[in-house]
Amino acid sequence: MLLVTAGSRGDVEPFVALARTAQRAGHTVRVAAPDNSGVAADGVDLVSLGVDYSHLIQAQGVSVRAAIANYRRAVKPAMRRVIVEPARIARDFRPDVVVAHPKVLSAPLIAAALDIPHVLVEMVPAVTPTRAFAAAGTVTADLGPLNRLTYRAASGAAALFRRDLREAAGLLGTRVPRRPAPPAATLLPISPALLPRPVDWPPSVHLTGPWHDAAPASARLPAEIAAFAEAGPFAYAGFGSMAAGDPRERARAVVDAARRAGHRLLVATGLGGLAVADDLRGEDLLVVDTVPHDLVLPRAVAAIHHGGIGTVQAALRAGTVSIVVPFIADQPFWGALLHRRALGPAAIPARRLTADRLADALAAAPRYAAAVAEVAARMPHDRGTDAALEVIAGS
Repeated sequence: MLLVTAGSRGDVEPFVALARTAQRAGHTVRVAAPDNSGVAADGVDLVSLGVDYSHLIQAQGVSVRAAIANYRRAVKPAMRRVIVEPARIARDFRPDVVVAHPKVLSAPLIAAALDIPHVLVEMVPAVTPTRAFAAAGTVTADLGPLNRLTYRAASGAAALFRRDLREAAGLLGTRVPRRPAPPAATLLPISPALLPRPVDWPPSVHLTGPWHDAAPASARLPAEIAAFAEAGPFAYAGFGSMAAGDPRERARAVVDAARRAGHRLLVATGLGGLAVADDLRGEDLLVVDTVPHDLVLPRAVAAIHHGGIGTVQAALRAGTVSIVVPFIADQPFWGALLHRRALGPAAIPARRLTADRLADALAAAPRYAAAVAEVAARMPHDRGTDAALEVIAGS
């Protein structure tokens, strides 16, 4: 199996988890992924796509405006590697199936050239049309019958990268087809306890449950975090790679809100999402670069985060109420979904984040705890990577 993904940590971690499950089942697996994702891939055959999304994020941030401004210099070269390198890797590896992230626009081309199936991994619901909701990353309002129209943007992406697709085709000794073949199957690594399956999805689309490696029983928190957690209740705040706006002012609002709500606070600064000034430091505050979600979130009274699907599901799995501060892409979708299903307070858009709004959300969080606990009790029944592997093996 060739698994190909693109993006930051949240896009790489599920593929590594799937690779480990496939290896345990006796499959030979290679994962092609960006560099420096921060994902531990011990024991996995991991090869580089030659692109570093962490560096891109630190250099230009995550705003749409920055992406447009840096399209020729940074975005287009990165996409070229994401399109061309998988073709090179597949040509040499000769897999029996290619399982790919939606950004890997060359995956259907690779499958056709090698006469193998292609399985699409729809990380968030933005590719397969449905009347149930608008595509993640478009609007959060319910447009009714017009919801299906919001999925057209994803289908037009290939037109922007025709030259790169032709280069990938050349490596494989073929041509770019006028109409790429549809995937043999589509997998969404999302729990049905969070997102009920739309009735109008075709049978080839599978809501498998999240793909994650559970922390081993022997895993322990770093000593500094463990000591802080054992000292009493705390809230968690982390915005991952959301390097946008002013991370110092954002951190000040978060710390002030936690103190107004009477919470101790564990902050993960990530790749620029938060930057805590020295004058905010105190015994009620611990600042670290990153945390293991599986070990930290079950201890937190609330989790303040950007609303990426990986963190949303980790918090639900832990039984912890999320307070979502969305920045871009699918994050508003998950914030709105959690609130609509009474699993968390209304999301606070990053541009509207204030200490007052966040303190109010923290005060409201306990009202959602019972509903979150009910969802958490259902999530262990998700078979995630096992369910995905069954589909892939049968494709």
